[in-house]
Amino acid sequence: MGDTDSVTVVRSEEELFRRTEHLFATATDVSCAANDLWTFAWQHGTAKVPEEAVGKPHRNDVRVRKIYRAGTLLDPVAAHHLAVRRDRFGADIRVTTDEINETIILDRRLVILAGERIAGQRSYSVITQPDAVHGVSSLFETAWRSATDLAVYDTRIADIRQLAPQVIDLLGQGVKDETAARSLGLGVRTYRRRVAELMDALGARSRFQAGVRARELGIV
Repeated sequence: MGDTDSVTVVRSEEELFRRTEHLFATATDVSCAANDLWTFAWQHGTAKVPEEAVGKPHRNDVRVRKIYRAGTLLDPVAAHHLAVRRDRFGADIRVTTDEINETIILDRRLVILAGERIAGQRSYSVITQPDAVHGVSSLFETAWRSATDLAVYDTRIADIRQLAPQVIDLLGQGVKDETAARSLGLGVRTYRRRVAELMDALGARSRFQAGVRARELGIV
């Protein structure tokens, strides 16, 4: 653990949850941006995830907003979990195809920034410096305004979600578009449109990068 006057760096999810559990218990405004479901799913040696970490409002006065990268919805299991969090726990969820900084903001007073994962372990910076918190909050608000409501994006991506594993496999094999389209029972133009939609959802600039990101998300 490392500390400055306004920044604390913790070296594991378990330590982060221990240090911030009381803050989640009293927060009335929680904003979160994450690439997937697991960035802030702090585990304690089991598959159990604390409800505060996944965004369950434990009081009626809690507002929870969450932004996820679009690629998350390509996984049917992840898409289901997002819908559950929205419908059962009252979280307001939006989706973006843009790059995001993985962040939690509590009551516009404290920011948690996720660092890179190294050797399976991730560090987190806990920031309380007002100007820094204000800056991160402003970035979140900008991302929030440009993101798409979960239900709207889920409908938009439903078809490509079903095809994604097969398309990624075909791309990985280097199969020509005409052959790939025929194997999926699609026209070439439709197949190419699906590939473009898949790349957009994954935030990929190339077909190769799309394959890499799909595998990182566990889609294939």
